Amino acid sequence: MDILAEILTRVRLSGTLLYHYELSCPWGLVLPGLPYGVFHYLSSGSASLQVQKGKELLPMSEGDFVLVSHGEPHVLRSDRKAKPFPLLELHRPPAHLGVVRHGGGQKPFSTMICGYFSLQRPSRNNVLEMLPPVLHLKSASNRDWLDTILRRMVDESALALPGQQAVLSRMTEVLFVEVLRSWIESLRPGEGGWLRALGDSHVGKALQLIHEQPNQAWTLREVGRRVGLGRSAFAARFTELVGQPMNRYLIAHRMELAAALLERSDDPMAEIASRVGYETTSAFSKLFRRHHRIPPGRFRAARKEALKSDGAVPSPL
Repeated sequence: MDILAEILTRVRLSGTLLYHYELSCPWGLVLPGLPYGVFHYLSSGSASLQVQKGKELLPMSEGDFVLVSHGEPHVLRSDRKAKPFPLLELHRPPAHLGVVRHGGGQKPFSTMICGYFSLQRPSRNNVLEMLPPVLHLKSASNRDWLDTILRRMVDESALALPGQQAVLSRMTEVLFVEVLRSWIESLRPGEGGWLRALGDSHVGKALQLIHEQPNQAWTLREVGRRVGLGRSAFAARFTELVGQPMNRYLIAHRMELAAALLERSDDPMAEIASRVGYETTSAFSKLFRRHHRIPPGRFRAARKEALKSDGAVPSPL
C-alpha cells in the first residue's frame, strides 16, 4: 500500500490556480490570513516574502517555490522599501484570465504564479498541518517539473473548457505530491513526523501494517514482533519518529478512516465500527465523538449536506 496516496485520497485535496502576475519595480502585495495553504512560484526575477509583521524576510530567486502552509498573513515585495498594496484591492480580470500586471513600471520585472492547497475535510494529522509554516523549495530542487505543471495550470485556467475544475483539481494533487516529495527528501532525522518515518525500516513497516489492517487488535508487542523489535524499543522508536505513541496514532488513523467511510457510504454504523477495529457501536461512537467532537451520526449528516454544495474552495485571492 502507498500510504501517502491512501491518505491524500481520503482527505480529498482540492485547489486551483489563482493568478499569473507580472510585477514591475517597485512592487509589493500584502495577503490576508487565509484558511488554506497558499503557494507562490517565482517563474522569473526576484522577490522577498515576509510572514507576519516583524519576521525575517525570505529572499526568493527565479525558480523558487514557497508554500505558506497554514495561510498566515504575509507580504511579497521587490525590496524592503516597496510599500505593499492590499491584494484584495488590486484590479484583476475575472475568472483568472490573462496576466495581472502591478507595480511601478520599472525594470527588472518579476513573474509569479500563485495558488492554494486546501483539504475539503481538515483533520488534526493532515499533511498540511505537518508542514513547516513556510516551506521554501529552492530552484535547484525544483528542476523542470514545477514550471511544467504550473504553466500547464495557467493554460488550463485560461480556457473555459468542460471539466476544467476536475482537471485543475487533479493537477493540484500532482503538484502537491511533487512538493511533498521534494520536502521529504530534504528532511533531517527527527523532522517530518510520520512522513519521514515511512522510510524507516521498522516504523515504516509498522505504519504499513496499521494502514493495511486497521481493524486488527494491534498491540505494541505484536507490531514490534512483526517488524523485528522488542516492545520497549519499538514503542520508543515509533514515538520518536512519528511524534506520538503508536496507540494514539492507531486511534487517530481509525477515526479518520471512519470519517471517510461515513462521508462516502451509507453502510450501517455497526459495519463501519467493525471495519475500523471496534466490536460495538457504543465503543466506536465514544472514541469518534472524542476525536471529532461530534457523534458519528451527526457527522455523516453534516458532511453529506456539505458535499451537496461542494464546489471550488472560495478564495478572496
